[in-house]
Amino acid sequence: MALIDFTENGMYCRAGDFYIDPWRPVDRAVITHGHSDHARWGSKAYLCHIHTKPILEIRLGPGQYDTVDWGVPVYMNGVRISLHPAGHIIGSAQVRIEHEGEVWVVSGDYKTENDGISGAFEPVRCHTFISECTFGLPLYKWKPQEDIYDDIRNWIRSNQSAGKTSVLFAYSLGKAQRILRPVADVCPTILTHGAVYNVHTALERAGWDLPAVQRVMPDTPKDLLKGNVVIAPSSAEGSPWMKKFAPYATGICSGWMQVRGNRRRRNADAGFALSDHADWQGLLDAVKATGAERVYATHGFQAAFSRYLTEIGLDGREVKTEFGGEEEEQPTPGVPDLDEETA
Repeated sequence: MALIDFTENGMYCRAGDFYIDPWRPVDRAVITHGHSDHARWGSKAYLCHIHTKPILEIRLGPGQYDTVDWGVPVYMNGVRISLHPAGHIIGSAQVRIEHEGEVWVVSGDYKTENDGISGAFEPVRCHTFISECTFGLPLYKWKPQEDIYDDIRNWIRSNQSAGKTSVLFAYSLGKAQRILRPVADVCPTILTHGAVYNVHTALERAGWDLPAVQRVMPDTPKDLLKGNVVIAPSSAEGSPWMKKFAPYATGICSGWMQVRGNRRRRNADAGFALSDHADWQGLLDAVKATGAERVYATHGFQAAFSRYLTEIGLDGREVKTEFGGEEEEQPTPGVPDLDEETA
């Protein structure tokens, strides 16, 4: 029995009459996390994890947001729904759906290494698993998080010795919060782009204990920038906004930095292969832990990943979706652009 249909509006549970991360406005949406390719504006009612609500409010504006904690069941038309940690960003969830003895799990985006802020990925047993595969090729193998953090700290120290400002490009939602603690270890003064600052303050208001940051303003003193760290979204790369930091060095935090040449093509001084998505082995470990017999591979290298799953004896299937990969989130129509420096 198919609990999920893949429709022009997104993943639809006909029995429960709700969508998961719909691509267009619908009556009832269950949201895995707050990135804009998964949480889109315009639906009548949203169900999400309690930690995702403040993110949706800042990204989508006022709306009907119903929340639930981990593992607490909610019923829609007799379909049992529960949310389980995905480890992608703060509040990110996998959606477990059960109806008439059949269990499906929609992973959303996930990573299997516990980053200390997003919650540890929780494998959920199911018959069918819908898995992202953003980095679903064997060449993607992440270094341990602490090793990458050491690389970032050493890079900042080197820039400090040279009298340069360290500008780190990272998602305004997710990676920007993740790198705060390692950065704070070597630089007590952390400045941010407006997009990062808006998310930061929303999370602080929701009770999250994050290292202090200051927003970069037009009148921010030059002396405050020198030798310190600025965290900004990739939309700031190459923009006039960057001129105020000279002399500076740039570093990109992205899984795409695993591929040689990407740092050079983006004209960055350093690249750190830090991703909020699972690598190849993480994807395989997650699939195995679910015990699923059928796996739908979505957004990423889905053709290669689904083919490999078939080769190892699973029912691997490819599904094309409107979800993005590891790209900077795009503004949502009708909502203030959080990537604007003046936002």
